[in-house]
Amino acid sequence: MTGTSNAVPRILIAEADPWSRDLLTQLLLSVRCDAKVEVAEDGKQALLALDQPHDLIIASRELPGTDGLELLRQVRRGTIAPGLPFILLSSRGDSTSVREAVPLAPTAYLTKPVNFEALRERLSALLLEGGEEVFCEVPPVMPHIDLNGFLETRREATDGAPVMNEVHDAVVRSLKARTLNLRLLEEDIRTDPQVTAVLLAAANSAARHREGAVNTLMQALTRLGATQSMNLILGLALKRSARLDDPALAEHAQAYWKLSLQTAELARTLARQQGIDQELCYCAGLLHRLGELALLRTLHEWKLAAGKLEDEQIDPLVKRFGANYGSALRTRWRLPLDLRELIASVYSLAGVYGKPALVMNLAGQLAMLPAEEDIQAVVESKAARLLGVSKVTLMALRENL
Repeated sequence: MTGTSNAVPRILIAEADPWSRDLLTQLLLSVRCDAKVEVAEDGKQALLALDQPHDLIIASRELPGTDGLELLRQVRRGTIAPGLPFILLSSRGDSTSVREAVPLAPTAYLTKPVNFEALRERLSALLLEGGEEVFCEVPPVMPHIDLNGFLETRREATDGAPVMNEVHDAVVRSLKARTLNLRLLEEDIRTDPQVTAVLLAAANSAARHREGAVNTLMQALTRLGATQSMNLILGLALKRSARLDDPALAEHAQAYWKLSLQTAELARTLARQQGIDQELCYCAGLLHRLGELALLRTLHEWKLAAGKLEDEQIDPLVKRFGANYGSALRTRWRLPLDLRELIASVYSLAGVYGKPALVMNLAGQLAMLPAEEDIQAVVESKAARLLGVSKVTLMALRENL
């Protein structure tokens, strides 16, 4: 790290929701990439962290156990840095709730969903001197670890797929709009596997599990709301490896993205013909190559950290690790079981299966069939026969790809 600041700020984030914690972390690092960020998911952890000095605390009022307001009260009563900057986030914006906090002099009291652009400005004012810039070098890969070892260690902690350039540009346009319309927002982001998966994961997080499973993008947007959805998308875009700037990796990502879109569109058309949930099938098709895309992003991280990668290594590595990356992501992000089962059915049929699984399997076969190969094998497949889809229909679907 090089820059004009010699003091590395130590910052505590206390927030129960994991997606909000991650977003706040990314936002902080976008302002001060050298910051030492600690996180706490409940009041007990936050209080223990206060044994060490900090330069800033960002806490949710709705923390389990000791809530954020009590945390602020204890900081103000303490003998160490009672004037410590403290940003309190709360879902309660009524006058009574605000008046409770005012005597404790929070640096800011922000209601959820937070306007993260405004929060970024506050953080810049708190953490940077006027005109200051801080530059951080990408840390090199760990010594004595080879590429295969790196990919193994990253599998359970991967950030997921890159955000596709076309969708990124559409999101930037949405961020500049004065108002956010859920339907228009869905149109902008519905083709991006990473954005879709993260919004689904956030909508199905433990904090919202009592509201029932969410299986489609529009359901996730509706549950999260436009502002929180855009905040999460902003967090994705802030991450260092969010966009692939390596030509070879970007080319492979485009190919897998195209395959995902083709599978999703075929699944939606077949679902409509079969009278079943079109959006659920579309979503499963879009996410079925999430693992391969996540693997490509991890290879990008390897290269950013000065790791060596030859172009001819990419395909074998994606084939070796891609499926495992996808399985680990879908499990860690707690995507609904029904959706995960449909994604699996793209590759093979197992156990007891209904029309949705057959539709996904047939869509996957069509999308993955090379253009020069005859369609007869697909026509004679179990999925086509059980669904009663004719050769004429399959040929028409293939021609429209």
